[in-house]
Amino acid sequence: MFHKILIANRGEIAVRVINACREMGIKTVAVYSDADRASLHVLKADEAYHIGPPSPLESYLNQNKIIEVCKRACVDAVHPGYGFLSENTRFAGLLKQNNITFIGPNPTAIELMGDKIGSRKIMEKALVPLVPGMTSKSESLTEIAAFAEKIGFPVLIKASAGGGGKGMKIVEKAENLKDAVESAQREALKAFGDDTVYVEKLLLEPRHIEFQILGDKHGNYHHLFERECSIQRRYQKVIEETPSTALTPELRNKMGEVAVQAARSVAYDSVGTVEFLLDKDGSFYFLEMNTRIQVEHPITEMVTGVDLVKTQILIAAGEKLNLDGVTQKGHAIECRVYAEDPANNFLPSSGKILFMKEPAGLGVRNDCGVYSGATVTVHYDPILSKLVVWGEDREAARKKMLTALDDYVVLGIKTSIPFLRDCLKHDAFIKGRTYTDFIPKNMGARVVQNKHHDKALCAAVIHAHAPKQAGVKQDQVLTPWQTIGNWEIAGR
Repeated sequence: MFHKILIANRGEIAVRVINACREMGIKTVAVYSDADRASLHVLKADEAYHIGPPSPLESYLNQNKIIEVCKRACVDAVHPGYGFLSENTRFAGLLKQNNITFIGPNPTAIELMGDKIGSRKIMEKALVPLVPGMTSKSESLTEIAAFAEKIGFPVLIKASAGGGGKGMKIVEKAENLKDAVESAQREALKAFGDDTVYVEKLLLEPRHIEFQILGDKHGNYHHLFERECSIQRRYQKVIEETPSTALTPELRNKMGEVAVQAARSVAYDSVGTVEFLLDKDGSFYFLEMNTRIQVEHPITEMVTGVDLVKTQILIAAGEKLNLDGVTQKGHAIECRVYAEDPANNFLPSSGKILFMKEPAGLGVRNDCGVYSGATVTVHYDPILSKLVVWGEDREAARKKMLTALDDYVVLGIKTSIPFLRDCLKHDAFIKGRTYTDFIPKNMGARVVQNKHHDKALCAAVIHAHAPKQAGVKQDQVLTPWQTIGNWEIAGR
């Protein structure tokens, strides 16, 4: 087993990996940019190293710098989390060259399935149904326009090296294509360091269903059922749940078998996700494969009892999978809490968190990357936490989530919590009519009303400006060394 793991990421996923490592008795190393000096993942890790300015290209995407820290800290392995370098073949290869284990699939699998065009070609050979789209990535607007005209509008522009909704644009008409392609390319270059894109036909009112797959280095493969991720805003998932209300046992088995076959076709040897679009008639189409841990992995853990991050680490260490007999039990829902203002077109909300109270209780889990007093910057993805609940059935889980959202207090910045509550209260959600157009169709006229927000914010401001402990600066985050008082280690 590994002695020390570096987490090449930040925020809630870095904290999630650190917690798993602590339970396994593995030491952890955090890396951080200038903007993240006092971030929670830095405070929780056994060691922390500065890697550069806030810009991801100069810090969390700086492969050489991270390799340098790996050597300084003498780590055995690197966990990339999601985003950043998690699906970067070159980074996985660099680690291998330096005898450091990449906690993820082998570089060949990343290259074959992490590239959206490459994975489509593999699935085509394997006779897996595909959404009509390009079979090669392109930087040529002329080529992209010609293909879009061929398959017909509306179409979807997608980043070849992307995921998480970044670099994705809907194009309804030909005259809007140029601006959409250029915008997608800029976004893709910033997020992934690769500005190539491709075109897919846009299906109307599908569901987004993904299957959690696992493979080890000994040829064993499993799936841990589905997650429905249809409720999205600008192709960023907002609410996920499992099981899906749309799947029959027969369809679940069929899609699961196809997902496992996809993993087997590239000798996949880690935790990953195969994503599908499900049409109203029950037809499903391969969308992409994410060769990493997913943001929404906790809901699968809640209904199966399998810790996916620990399993990912065990697979990387050469252990065999032993998941026979795992079943789904109950229902789990995840809400992503973003630092955004729902009442102002979801503009990012940065600043200091004056006060935060996390929900708790049986079946409630909050994977969080911030704390009271932390500063939310504008430099990274605005996700603050993932609130997850489990219930005996879907309605029990829905009600538990509403209670948890009511108990979740974040003051000082705007969050998506009020919007999430409204989504879960909507009749379409209650009835399971969760198609990918759920938000634009049902939530467009939504108005935020919170009678107590101003009073609570005033109270938090008063608390934040109350007299502080002597010798402590106003914006300083207190550590145990400052709050514990005078102490000494008594000799025997």
